[in-house]
Amino acid sequence: MAAVGAPAGVAGGSGAAAAASSSATATTTAPPPPPASSSSVSATTAPSSSSAAAPQPPSGGPPGGAEAAAAGGGGGGDGNGGGSSSSSASSSAAGGPPSSSSPAAAAASSSSGGSSESWYVALLGLAEHFRTSSPPKVRLCVHCLQAVLPRKPPARVEARTHLQLGSVLYHHTRNGEQARSHLEKAWLISQQIPQFEDVKFEAASLLSELYCQENSVDTAKPLLRKAIQISQQTPYWHCRLLFQLAQLHTLEKDLVSACDLLGVGAEYARVVGSEYTRALFLLSKGMLLLMERKLQEVHPLLTLCGQIVENWQGNPIQKESLRVFFLVLQVTHYLDAGQVKSVKPCLKQLQQCIQTISTLHDDEILPSNPADLFHWLPKEHMCVLVYLVTVMHSMQAGYLEKAQKYTDKALMQLEKLKMLDCSPILSSFQVILLEHIIMCRLVTGHKATALQEISQVCQLCQQSPRLFSNHAAQLHTLLGLYCISVNCMDNAEAQFTTALRLTTHQELWAFIVTNLASVYIREGNRHQELYSLLERINPDHNFPVSSHCLRAAAFYIRGLFSFFQGRYNEAKRFLRETLKMSNAEDLNRLTACSLVLLGHIFYVLGNHRESNNMVVPAMQLASKIPDMSVQLWSSALLRDLNKACGNAIDAHEAAQMHQNFSQQLLQDHIEACSLPEHNLITWTDGPPPVQFQAQNGPTTSLASLL
Repeated sequence: MAAVGAPAGVAGGSGAAAAASSSATATTTAPPPPPASSSSVSATTAPSSSSAAAPQPPSGGPPGGAEAAAAGGGGGGDGNGGGSSSSSASSSAAGGPPSSSSPAAAAASSSSGGSSESWYVALLGLAEHFRTSSPPKVRLCVHCLQAVLPRKPPARVEARTHLQLGSVLYHHTRNGEQARSHLEKAWLISQQIPQFEDVKFEAASLLSELYCQENSVDTAKPLLRKAIQISQQTPYWHCRLLFQLAQLHTLEKDLVSACDLLGVGAEYARVVGSEYTRALFLLSKGMLLLMERKLQEVHPLLTLCGQIVENWQGNPIQKESLRVFFLVLQVTHYLDAGQVKSVKPCLKQLQQCIQTISTLHDDEILPSNPADLFHWLPKEHMCVLVYLVTVMHSMQAGYLEKAQKYTDKALMQLEKLKMLDCSPILSSFQVILLEHIIMCRLVTGHKATALQEISQVCQLCQQSPRLFSNHAAQLHTLLGLYCISVNCMDNAEAQFTTALRLTTHQELWAFIVTNLASVYIREGNRHQELYSLLERINPDHNFPVSSHCLRAAAFYIRGLFSFFQGRYNEAKRFLRETLKMSNAEDLNRLTACSLVLLGHIFYVLGNHRESNNMVVPAMQLASKIPDMSVQLWSSALLRDLNKACGNAIDAHEAAQMHQNFSQQLLQDHIEACSLPEHNLITWTDGPPPVQFQAQNGPTTSLASLL
């Protein structure tokens, strides 16, 4: 069976923590909140593959839209330079200063100051017209801006024009070299001009992003540090640049440096009187501490955050957004710990909170404190995130139909969002959702569908090297579970071994080792390797992770091994421990697996009555999940039990059930192994293969479904 005895929500990484990390975005607030722009890089989703991560730099720029809202199309458009139709005029109307890279804003400020020639205003007006055309006429916009420079304008105009050109080229073209040249000139010139913060820091922010895209991280860091150093009198930009540098360190998995920066940001926000942004910094730091498993530091920090969130009085959407951030951290913390029952009150609060946010209208009055001009996520992204953590909870609890329902809703919402927003965070959400629903398919006996969805994850990862880096271990883990389900044990071992090589995430490591042990148990001749694995996940002492769910699964694997060795009393002890732990936290699938194995043990020992007392509830629970493998196993035992007890009618009914389950699994098995994607089971190195060759037919058997 797929992932025998293991918690069905952990293969996606550390399960729930992955969601929080992917969602860790601090963006500029504006009515309506802009989608995460091209400046918002997807947070890493694991220490090795998926877990909590530091906040992204705030997407967008000064309030009212991203830094490229009018010139680059980044924050005000599709989030990837896809042509914004918004202009800085609307930003100004919303109450925030216009983006410094906006031609319209520059024209407005120039005409109001009366210091520029009419040719400058005319060229900027034309540039804005071409930029906001549908589709944007980027080449003509660039020509208008380039026409400004030969006329040797004043330094302020020259710097702003270089910023506008760099922004347009960065967001709308692939001409990174020219974009970099213009942004470097904007940064250099603006540093010599007093009181020119908007251009200066916007240039630094965009330029550092460009350096990162070009893999010049070592060039981006000192640039951001210098900008942070000289921005202390400009609260908005100082906070924003701190977020951005923290995000950069997080992407490099330098979590200590990222935490330090977020702590500096929190103290700075407190000094400038922004409790709201202080909470954003602290919550982001709490997420990183969860990622590093520094639980002793997390608990007091989250307590402080809870007090700040409740006491802060401000924009209702911002307040509820902070509450969602806070509750997401609490929920993911519980789910990482495998405490499915304990998390229910927090999860219910989170679901109520997102319903409240969905009824609130965006307030077009921007905060008076410039340090408050941030938000965590757009409402639509938060909605997907809450669906996601609900799916994770349902998977661990064994409510697979509920998991399917919320996955369908989340994926539908994601498809709508991705039509307008190319933010990398949405792809991260999509991959994590697919990882969990693949687990669901394998448990419910839909291997062919699971295999096609694994292929879909591969395709998504092909489009983003960072996404693949963060999810490679999970991909191989899922392939390993698929291999178990079609009895390709050699391939399962190879996939799990590859996944172990690719991850340093403790919970994922323990999950993989638990399932690799089940492969060795079923092969029957791998005792030396098996003893070595079992010693590393000994639930009686020094268990490597704090997850209640994984520890319960380790007891189950011990019981399974003892059963196969004929040490039945020892097996019963381990399985009763699993039952005690799984009942305490409503881990329904582990409960069903333990009950049916105990029933099998009692049947072998000749205690038919006790066996029946185990198998009947196992069958009921497996039907509720529904778990096809446990139902197959339970129906076989019920058939044999009723035969032994002389209950011919009940035996016939159980035999019929067993045959039905066998036929369904056989048909699905043949379909899965016939798919060209089945060849993925041989992939253990490098990026995912792009094409698949069709198989002539299934090459595996159903000899060992039990």
